[in-house]
Amino acid sequence: MAMATKLFLLVAMALLAILMVDSKVLPKETHSEAQYHLDRAQNGFGSLKRYQCPSQCSRRCSQTQYKKPCLFFCNKCCAKCLCVPPGYYGNKGVCPCYNNWKTKRGGPKCP
Repeated sequence: MAMATKLFLLVAMALLAILMVDSKVLPKETHSEAQYHLDRAQNGFGSLKRYQCPSQCSRRCSQTQYKKPCLFFCNKCCAKCLCVPPGYYGNKGVCPCYNNWKTKRGGPKCP
């Protein structure tokens, strides 16, 4: 009987540990993160307002070592596209306008 109890407690602790790790690895999307996602009803443009661009670009550029150029181009792109991708890097597919705006040389315009 004692062996079954120990086995049950071990399995319960393992499940609890898995649940705790899972909640930290895959955080839930918060309400504020939904602001910068693409509004598909607006033909590739986001649903941000122009006054929201500086705070979203500040978030987007917070972990780069090139803050001034990142903020400059992010704000320029946000003003045109009304969308800033989630995260600090990548995820540009969420905002097609932001993703497809290129420099004269064909490189990405938006950080």
